[in-house]
Amino acid sequence: MSTRREPAIDAGRVIADLRELERRTADEHGAQRLCWGPGWTAAREYLAELLAELGLDFELDEAANAWARLPGREGGPALALGSHLDSVPNGGWLDGALGVMAAVGVLRAHAAAGRPPRDLVLVDWADEEGARFGRSLLGSSAFSGTLDPAELDALADADGRPATEVLAEHGVDAARMLECGRRRDGLGAYLELHIEQGPRMEAEGLRAAAVAGCAGVERVRFTFTGQASHAGTTPMDMRRDAGLAAARAALAVRTIPDDEGGVATTGELELRPGIVTAVAGEARLAVDLRNPDAGALARMLERARAAAAGAAEEHGCALSEAPVWRIEPIPFDERLVAAAREACAHVAGAPAELASGALHDAAEVARVLPAAMVFAPSARGISHAREEDTPEEDLAVAIEAFGELANRVLADPGILGG
Repeated sequence: MSTRREPAIDAGRVIADLRELERRTADEHGAQRLCWGPGWTAAREYLAELLAELGLDFELDEAANAWARLPGREGGPALALGSHLDSVPNGGWLDGALGVMAAVGVLRAHAAAGRPPRDLVLVDWADEEGARFGRSLLGSSAFSGTLDPAELDALADADGRPATEVLAEHGVDAARMLECGRRRDGLGAYLELHIEQGPRMEAEGLRAAAVAGCAGVERVRFTFTGQASHAGTTPMDMRRDAGLAAARAALAVRTIPDDEGGVATTGELELRPGIVTAVAGEARLAVDLRNPDAGALARMLERARAAAAGAAEEHGCALSEAPVWRIEPIPFDERLVAAAREACAHVAGAPAELASGALHDAAEVARVLPAAMVFAPSARGISHAREEDTPEEDLAVAIEAFGELANRVLADPGILGG
């Protein structure tokens, strides 16, 4: 087996940086780095401190993505590394932040060794989670050009504050966000490290894995309209119960992956009038369907529609549907995935590859640049919760595999081009 490519990333320092970030931006309920809030601002202040140690600083683009550059010895396209510092409320210490701190670790290793062969670029994408306004992958979709800034006009947070108003307080003019795509020029590839956020790697004993791509998502909301009526006086055979229609549809949606693969979730159900003494006259059911295969995902959506229509008819309800959000399955660059698989095998002892059921900024970046990811395992598959964790010895392996991947890409002009 060939020797590991130098310079080697200091995984212990990366983990220490993550612990310090946790100390600064978490409380007893978990991480509090909601984008555009004080915890997120504090996280970026800490990132600035770490970069200052390397003689670097970050600058913000038109979508509030943060960029820092370590100059290389040669010309040609740069290698970008990153993820996101924002978290969901009461989130975990690793989600997103792992990739940003690992990117700092790669820059740190090359700065200490002199200069990298090519420029190394760190990026912290703004508002990956979409936890405040419901629009995920905000900064990276502006970068890729898929964001429609006009859609922000209809978004507001739980307090009713418009998204455009909050973004403006952070120097973001929604009408100019797509201008950040100019930073694509001069970039040759993008790499990201993230926790799996699921149980597969832990179950299979994998400590680092290449990611083949991200599953596609179809997210819709069905509204069942029946008749609100008295719970005590309406005979069971005369009810038009929208709640029961939604429940029947949810149970049917649950079985769709048995045939098509992927996953199906009905994580939101709203009943109106929503009181115990009334039959529900209206029910709103949100459905989230995910599959790495585009054809299978399309069939899942049609089956969900058929299930909703059947449930509505059975309970005497009218049915309407509204799209929430969608993204097609996005495969990562085959050469980068192969390099990631080799790096994981070199560091962790075995090649491993899997598709991501969760969405990541890399999925948006992959539309416009060669991209790939490395996963670390997640303890019990838990994420987006205070209990999110990965044993430090497993984190170290994944961090080292990510550093190895970055070095392999830097050493291969055929991948970066130029």
